[in-house]
Amino acid sequence: MHMHSARNLHAAPRPRLIIADDHRMVAEGVQHILDDDFDLLDIVADGEALIDAVRRLKPDMVVADINMPRCNGMDALKRLRQEGIQTPFVFLTMHMEPALAVAALRAGASGYILKSSAGEDLRNAAQQVMTGGTYVTPVLGARYISGQLTDMRNLTSKQLQVLRLVGEGLRSKQIALQLGLSVRTVEAHKYTMMQVLGVHSTLELVRRAEDLGLLF
Repeated sequence: MHMHSARNLHAAPRPRLIIADDHRMVAEGVQHILDDDFDLLDIVADGEALIDAVRRLKPDMVVADINMPRCNGMDALKRLRQEGIQTPFVFLTMHMEPALAVAALRAGASGYILKSSAGEDLRNAAQQVMTGGTYVTPVLGARYISGQLTDMRNLTSKQLQVLRLVGEGLRSKQIALQLGLSVRTVEAHKYTMMQVLGVHSTLELVRRAEDLGLLF
């Protein structure tokens, strides 16, 4: 009895985990990696099932794929956040696209990991996230991404106005007329935003802005 209580003092309850991936082998791989530190509550294969499981089981962490049937991982996260559910999400994805990582973090994710480097990364991410941190696969350059996040917030309202009009297909001359600016100023704003978002053409600028949810 004495030994038992001593052991209980030592063993804190383990955080509880839900895994969402429509590839069973990936889900089992994740389970295997996190087995020592988490208790698995459920494995689900689509976004709707994930929303349902999080509502019902109230896990301490979710590891989810982004591309899933019946509602992707990002939409599932957004819907849960709208309901006030703050469960930390770690996304596991095949996409090397920094803009997607930025979009995931903006949507409220705590981690973004590439499936190709899941093993070590996933353990590190789980530790970071469970202590309130954020983790992005080093390959993607966390510095670059957090820099982008800050930069996104640093776009001025004037730049965002220009960006939205560019997104509507207006030329610099039309934008200048509409906002009462000189064409040169409009061009300068476009150039600054292209630098901030790391793109090289107006088309890329619009695409990146759409990815980041800046155009609506």
